[in-house]
Formats: sequence, structure tokens, C-alpha cells
Amino acid sequence: MKRKVFLIIGVTAAFAAMATAGTKTADDVVFDDYGAVAMSLTGVAGDAANGRKLFTNRKLGNCLACHVNSEIPEQSFHGEVGPSLDGVGDRWSEEELRGIVANAKNTFEGTIMPAFYRTDGFYRNLKKFEGKSILSAQDAEDIVAYLLTLTE
Repeated sequence: MKRKVFLIIGVTAAFAAMATAGTKTADDVVFDDYGAVAMSLTGVAGDAANGRKLFTNRKLGNCLACHVNSEIPEQSFHGEVGPSLDGVGDRWSEEELRGIVANAKNTFEGTIMPAFYRTDGFYRNLKKFEGKSILSAQDAEDIVAYLLTLTE
């Protein structure tokens, strides 16, 4: 019995290591001069369906708090603080969207959009959030994949 348990644990650990092997930590993300991030944060393609769920999740992405997105009419109270995201997949490249989601302050100086994949440099954050990003690297890639589907 012990052998089976150790085998299951070993296989699970191996798959977990493979799944995160290409993941960049927030500190390793390289932004170009315009705030774009050329390389995937995970080495794994984003899942647009999951990105849509994260986009509407009021506890994670919460993109609708600030942005209008007519592709999601079933959600009420779209924000008007940020620009409409209708057609955003035509306006920005994957690399540019990845940079904006990771840390929009590198693209738009003075923006109030939070840095979703950054772990330091925040002001007045709660101790339980210190050293943590709002989204995981894969969550950020999933949101980018979803945003790329928003074309006109």
C-alpha cells in the first residue's frame, strides 16, 4: 500500500513540476520600452474560456469593475473608469495585452489599473497579500487569450 501511495505522490509531483516549469515569477517578467511582454508567462497557451470566467470574477480579475464589455451582457454594472474592451483584440497585440495585464503602469503612466502580475512595490496592502500577485501567471495568460477574442 505504501508503495502505491508514494507512486501516486511522485507522479502528481512530477506533473505539477512540468506544469509550472516554464512559469516566470513576477520578478522575472521582462517588459519592453512600451510595456509589452514578448514571452509567455507560463510557456503554455492561455485558455480563453477560463479567461472569460476570470474576467467576470469579482474577486480575481474583476475587469468589469472598470471596463465595458458588450460580449458579456449577462453581467450587470460594467464600469466606465477604463476604456471599453470591445474590439481590444484588434487594437493591441498579444504581447501588449500581456504587458497591460501584468502591469499596466509600464504602458500607461499614472493609470489606476492594478498590476495583476506583480508582487512588490504596493502601498498600504494587507500583510496577507504581501509578496503575492493578484493573478497567477496562467490566469494572466488566460485573460490575455480571452481579450484576444474581443475583435470587431
